[in-house]
Amino acid sequence: MIERMVNYLKGVRQEVGRVSWPTRTEVISLTALILLLTVILTVYIWGVDGAIGLVLRYVFQIRAA
Repeated sequence: MIERMVNYLKGVRQEVGRVSWPTRTEVISLTALILLLTVILTVYIWGVDGAIGLVLRYVFQIRAA
């Protein structure tokens, strides 16, 4: 049982060694891109939500009158 676990961990270590890790520059630029897209998407959803809210308020005010 212990031999199987040791073999498994050796295999994991070998696989991690084969991974092509991104460079520091790639990590920084991709992180910046994700943050920018998150801000853009947040503003977009906020705008759509506000527009739908205005439309619904307008529709329900007309029906109540």
